[in-house]
Amino acid sequence: MRPSLRMRRWIGWLAAVIAAAWTSLAVAAAPVVVLPVTGAIGPASAAYVIRGLQQARDQGAQLVVLQMDTPGGLDASMRQIIQAILASPVPVAGYVAPGGARAASAGTYILYACHVAAMAPATNLGAASPVAIGMGGHAPSPGPGDGAKPASAPAASSSNEDTLARKQMHDAAAYIRGLAQLRGRNAEWAERAVREAVSLDAPEAANQHVIDLVAASLPDLLKQVDGRAVRTSAGMVTLHTTDATIVTLEPDWRNHFLGVITDPSLALLLLTVGVYALIFEFSTPGMVVPGILGAVCIVVALYGLQMLPINYAGLALIALGLGCMVAEAFLPTFGALGVGGIVAFVLGAVMLIDTQTPGFGVPLPLIIGLAFVSLTVVLAISSLAVRARRRPIVSGGDTLIGMTGEVLDVDTPDADADSDGWARIHGERWRVRCEGGIARGDQVRVIARHGLTLMVEPVAPLAASS
Repeated sequence: MRPSLRMRRWIGWLAAVIAAAWTSLAVAAAPVVVLPVTGAIGPASAAYVIRGLQQARDQGAQLVVLQMDTPGGLDASMRQIIQAILASPVPVAGYVAPGGARAASAGTYILYACHVAAMAPATNLGAASPVAIGMGGHAPSPGPGDGAKPASAPAASSSNEDTLARKQMHDAAAYIRGLAQLRGRNAEWAERAVREAVSLDAPEAANQHVIDLVAASLPDLLKQVDGRAVRTSAGMVTLHTTDATIVTLEPDWRNHFLGVITDPSLALLLLTVGVYALIFEFSTPGMVVPGILGAVCIVVALYGLQMLPINYAGLALIALGLGCMVAEAFLPTFGALGVGGIVAFVLGAVMLIDTQTPGFGVPLPLIIGLAFVSLTVVLAISSLAVRARRRPIVSGGDTLIGMTGEVLDVDTPDADADSDGWARIHGERWRVRCEGGIARGDQVRVIARHGLTLMVEPVAPLAASS
């Protein structure tokens, strides 16, 4: 017996309701992953965010909240994070929190790239000029409309620097404008943040449509974005975040390790310690431990430095300085090589990091401290070399010079001619030669040595005069 038309309609409606309920439950069960990003944006931050987005995708998360508090960071790391956000099938909400946090410089770019941009009260964003995000170079020279008088005869190098700065400024402005247009946010203010380094607080950023919303807390953020539809690389996604489970993915030991070794100060310190450990190993072969420790420190330091925007001229000066100090340890030049090496080391350390990004410079007190330690080592080596030079010879054949002995036998007893014979000196029988006559039983003093023959002089006159 075939079901009636009304029954078939009821069955269809029931199936649709069950399917909708099942879909809603599945969406509601999808967690929200929180990735806290604090401090300067660098290689460790980029690796952490990229890995976190992949884990959120694997866990079936419906939203990733990038909770930021950053003063900026490196341009290369910032672009890696933005590329990962743009390619993520899981929506990403940038959230500047807690109160007092900021998303300055590189953080502004990342916030513009997120599918949802939010800020907590008492936070700010902006100041996205290229110099501040680690692109290097100098700020562009003011133009005629900026109230500054142009130089009458600019040097060629200054012109090249201004051209490079303008290229970097235009590139950064176009980059953030493209992100703003992609997300439908205020592109004019974004360009001002790059060109004029302006900043905004949370309410003003919301009023100017720089961000999407202001949320007092993470639950408030999830409540406000509930039901919002966003476009990702996988298509349109509707968020259901009111009752979603919040999962916080903290940085693991790999991110902490990468963050430590990409600190320029620690990398420079490891490089210096590694070289000194190798010096100790080469000066006292067989210790093994200093050699292994030095090699590990140098390899880890070089790995950290290759991930940073280093100035290769500075790195070459550091290598030259350390090489001169190593040469001073094995070829003492009474401080000449050592002092020259310290000067090269200090200049290289100052030039090492090719960026003005906060948190990625080498502090001057650390450079002075390492230079002082190196100077102390050089002075200690030089003083030991001077003492060794002044110390009398205590071993070898040259220790016989200045010793006295008794003539045992004379081959040519002529008093007016050079005499050859044998003498007992330092308890040993030696062939001797004297530029004058000597006789058996005379006391002689050694004045030189030629192979197995000692040149002597009589000491009897000295004894008689005394």
